[in-house]
Amino acid sequence: MIEAGILSAADRVELIDGEVVEMSPIGSRHAACVDRLNQILNRLVSDRFIVRVQNPICLDDYSEPQPDLCLLQPRADFYAQTHPTPADVLLVVEVADSSAGFDREVKLPLYAQDAVPEVWIINLPADIVEIYSQPAGGKYQKSQELQRGEVIKSETISQISLDANAVLG
Repeated sequence: MIEAGILSAADRVELIDGEVVEMSPIGSRHAACVDRLNQILNRLVSDRFIVRVQNPICLDDYSEPQPDLCLLQPRADFYAQTHPTPADVLLVVEVADSSAGFDREVKLPLYAQDAVPEVWIINLPADIVEIYSQPAGGKYQKSQELQRGEVIKSETISQISLDANAVLG
């Protein structure tokens, strides 16, 4: 679409279920949360996994979301030849300032359908961290909401354990 002149490289869009969807603007609290998580996750796992920030993952021919962060299986070319697919993704993190409903109702089912093992929705307005894991039958079988002061422990990556306060800011 960029090559055809329909979109510019500056357009903030993602492909969701065959539709080009405009992404919400990134506010300062959202940006700070992504930066904090990037620093924390790189410190915890960067020698074992790739921490990818706001770049596409290819779920299928119709969906190429751009999660705020994801942890990927290591690959020598850092996915230079193709975007990561669900088999490469260990954890997706969506930071939601104004997009919590969209992330939960539209993107989360897509991730579950393609068996992304774990998804976090950092719900900034509600001041909680939503964790979804154990995808089966197009749905996550396990979900939990963590409040400030609680510990976030990844079910997929044992090295990840952090205080929700560190994520929420």
